[in-house]
Amino acid sequence: MDKCIRCGDCHDICPQEAVRYDSERIPEEIEANVEKVKEYMKHFDSEEKKQACLKRCMNFFKKEKTVAEKTLTQLENLKKG
Repeated sequence: MDKCIRCGDCHDICPQEAVRYDSERIPEEIEANVEKVKEYMKHFDSEEKKQACLKRCMNFFKKEKTVAEKTLTQLENLKKG
């Protein structure tokens, strides 16, 4: 996928439906993220430390959301020229 330019042409011609649109992967990615965080939390003995880990993970995803939102804003500006 390193050379993918996001044209979408491969989606329509793949006979095995091995290539999917990114939006179709959202539920799988969410589940993977939740499972990963659950695994991280298992490394801590106390509920307090588990909750601290959860909070750090939530902060990470909030940061990712902010980056995505600001990137989208700048990409929208590209449309305007």
